[in-house]
Amino acid sequence: MPACASRISQLNRPQKELSDGDRILNFKSKPNSVSVTQFLDHVGHFVPDIDEAGRALENLGFTLTPFSLHLHRSHPDSEPTTGSGNRCVMFRRGYLEFLTPIGDTNIADELRHAIQGYTGAHLIAFGTSDPQRDHARLVRMGLAPLDPIALQREITTPTGNATARFTVVRVPSGNMPEGRIQFCQHHTPELLWQTRWLAHANRAASLQGVILCVANPREAAERYARFTGSDPQMNGMLFADPASFERRLNKKPPALPCIAGCILESDDIDDTADYFRNSRVDVREIGSGRLLVELPNSVGGILIFEPKNARPLAL
Repeated sequence: MPACASRISQLNRPQKELSDGDRILNFKSKPNSVSVTQFLDHVGHFVPDIDEAGRALENLGFTLTPFSLHLHRSHPDSEPTTGSGNRCVMFRRGYLEFLTPIGDTNIADELRHAIQGYTGAHLIAFGTSDPQRDHARLVRMGLAPLDPIALQREITTPTGNATARFTVVRVPSGNMPEGRIQFCQHHTPELLWQTRWLAHANRAASLQGVILCVANPREAAERYARFTGSDPQMNGMLFADPASFERRLNKKPPALPCIAGCILESDDIDDTADYFRNSRVDVREIGSGRLLVELPNSVGGILIFEPKNARPLAL
């Protein structure tokens, strides 16, 4: 049986429940239980080779989740299809997702087309507790959102396998030119935020922000405010034109427009710097205690590590 078919069949097996001791957080208030969409849930990189990307990220001091195959359902009663699989870097707040195309499906083709442009971040997901309301708002805005999609994927736990479930709302390709911009509701957050995946040798602790390189930062900021129904600054979004991006970070963006990189908070920025130096990772100081790491070509983009309680980055 092909590897992908084997992974799909495994998702139909009976799933074990997690005991309280296996859960990583007390979700009295789930990460997406707010009444309005106001936070950055995760950023996704599209990569051609998930194994090569995984090795590169581990060399940078990240702990990764095991590979997991996505199943997509256009309707709760429809047959699942695949097209992508992922590994993730989980933080106490937010996470980074690394997606790779699987098989010959429309979703796989979308990922491959994006990767032809550049390997790197192509997806921003905002957390939500009410995807139907977000869908209705996007309809009113004339953005023609796709119908909400039910996603699921197998997750390993200390007691066996379980199925993580999500509802995703996004707009067609091109309606938000920076990439796949979407809302994500987690129905099983305890399966993703497991304690064993939250500790990283480089001391990364949370996803603080995302950097977008665009021709007109003001227009983009206003568009994302309408899209999310909230202030982009509350979501840690930074918008920079190519000249400002290159002048501030000494790097050219991979495309225009693009999702150029992410900002991570470190539990101890000195430990982070020591780890990178000892691991011979090329790292640059960019002021205010921040460190910039250019990700390997197999991953793409940049990461900026910042100390706790840092003032907002200006580009």
